[in-house]
Amino acid sequence: MTRELRPTVSGAVAAVEDRLVALSHDLHAAPEVAWEEVRSSARVAGELADAGFDVQERWCGLDTAFLATAGGGPLHVALCAEYDALPGLGHACGHNVIAAISVGAALALAPLADDLGLTVHVAGTPAEEGGGGKIELLDRGGFDGMHLAALVHPGPVDVAEAEPYAVSHSRVSYEGRAAHAAAYPERGLNAADAFTVAQVALGLLRQQLPASVRVHGIVTEAGTAPNAIPGHAEGRWYVRASDLDELAEVEQRVRRCFEAGALATGCDVWVEPESKPYASFRNDAELTGLYVTAASELGRTFTTGPDARMNRASTDLGNVSQVVPSIHPYIGIDSLPAVNHQAEFAEAAAAPAADVAVVQGGQALALTVARAAADDAIRTRLLTGR
Repeated sequence: MTRELRPTVSGAVAAVEDRLVALSHDLHAAPEVAWEEVRSSARVAGELADAGFDVQERWCGLDTAFLATAGGGPLHVALCAEYDALPGLGHACGHNVIAAISVGAALALAPLADDLGLTVHVAGTPAEEGGGGKIELLDRGGFDGMHLAALVHPGPVDVAEAEPYAVSHSRVSYEGRAAHAAAYPERGLNAADAFTVAQVALGLLRQQLPASVRVHGIVTEAGTAPNAIPGHAEGRWYVRASDLDELAEVEQRVRRCFEAGALATGCDVWVEPESKPYASFRNDAELTGLYVTAASELGRTFTTGPDARMNRASTDLGNVSQVVPSIHPYIGIDSLPAVNHQAEFAEAAAAPAADVAVVQGGQALALTVARAAADDAIRTRLLTGR
């Protein structure tokens, strides 16, 4: 059976190439942001239902999550489908490609599930872009009983291992007092100025931060009229670090910068988490090795260096990887000089190279799972957790 896996699996994905590319393009053409992926989740789930998968909608009580299942073997595999887009940028992170790859891998594995002793799940996971959908699913028991979790993420180039930062997402708001900026300026408490002070403090703090830390954010509201002192201002801020322990330490220093803005201007400040923190990623070495072999057999070439830095982006699959053996490789879509979270990358995510990545990513992911299931030592380790 092992010798037959590659042509069988690769051929099965190639046979549904048109459907997978159509799915990727359809998601790309109608982007939906975190927690609002009503059409996208239904489109992906529908593709699997049409192929005979049993689909559980509103998985774990989340409106835009689903779990599609085929097979009844003891080894349970969760192939994660992401489909949320970025506000204002559409699919500039290529989640349309991720969803199509996971569907392709699942369609190839389903007919082999009984022979391989697999239960194949496609986990429809909303709100990766800041909402922490997988963390919510994890906390609600969605990944209980899973022995392997995986997805393949598009990037400028192929990279084998995810090395993401832990990250926290916060909404920051200042409440001051509006006043006429010319007639009664002394009666105002300027909430926009509070952000200015905070950002200066953050800029100075960066010199003292470890190289493993990133702090970045945007002001989303800071007044509506130039002749009115802003009484309210809001922003969204991310803090990234090498792991959750370092993140917790740095967050306190960042919070004091926002408190400085409030102290200097007399405003009140609230720093509220938008989701639970994303953890760093734990790569399963054996599964990663299987993926590299499979992708290399398809002619993929892995890259290191500056072009490969997308593997440092944060992901909520990191939290899953702490409890379930996981992989999160990147597959290149020939986008350079465009990189993730640029409008040009969104264009590339539906270009011919991305369509090739959909098919080859599905083949490599399916072959990774199939070979893991067929390898007695890996299979036993995954089933027993040792």
